[in-house]
Amino acid sequence: MEYNPQVSVDCVVFGFDGERLKVLLVERDTDTAGDDGTVYNNRKLPGSIIRQDEDLDSAAYRILEEYTGLTNIYLHQFQAFGKPQRSSAADEPWLEKIHRLKISRLITVAFIALIKLNNKVKSVSGKKTSVVWLNIEDCKNERLAFDHKEIIAAGLENIRRSLKFEPWLMFELLPKKFTMSQLRTLHDTIYQTRSDVRNFQKRVMAMEGISVLAETEVGVPHRAARYFTYTKRRK
Repeated sequence: MEYNPQVSVDCVVFGFDGERLKVLLVERDTDTAGDDGTVYNNRKLPGSIIRQDEDLDSAAYRILEEYTGLTNIYLHQFQAFGKPQRSSAADEPWLEKIHRLKISRLITVAFIALIKLNNKVKSVSGKKTSVVWLNIEDCKNERLAFDHKEIIAAGLENIRRSLKFEPWLMFELLPKKFTMSQLRTLHDTIYQTRSDVRNFQKRVMAMEGISVLAETEVGVPHRAARYFTYTKRRK
């Protein structure tokens, strides 16, 4: 199988656990140390250099399925990253060893994926890797591979801009039925703000596609909240 050693695709996969926004990271195989004993940054975004016979979208969907086992999830391309020194001294040798290719300057095209955390994430690629969900605010303290910390920050900013025009994107991160509190927490987590409860609910109820369900929470130590659902508008 032939790969293109100059172009890669990386996926910023966001999830929400009801309280915090999270990003999916891959734990690199610690057996792949450099010949000089270099210890690699062991966490990275799900990604890969592209195959010669695939386009960027196909590569992104392949990568997501390999690392999460999921298909039919929201995905969009948002930015390319091509600084000459976007890889550390340890990252390129690791990539060369994995793919058995000489890597020169590597440009990556980044995609955003939004998934519901009740979907089971499991690698199906057969690679010696595992995945971990990291709280988005903890990324700044992580020593990630390549320029993936920068890519995650750019992905979050892209989501903030996109939601102003496509607010329905928030529902890609929520279960099919959700409380207004869960939705408000997600919104406030993304924007790092604190919304007024009544004004927020008023804005949400004015959105097309929002429905109130007859169901309420059960087994909670507080007043049971009513569930809502969202039906995506058809274009």
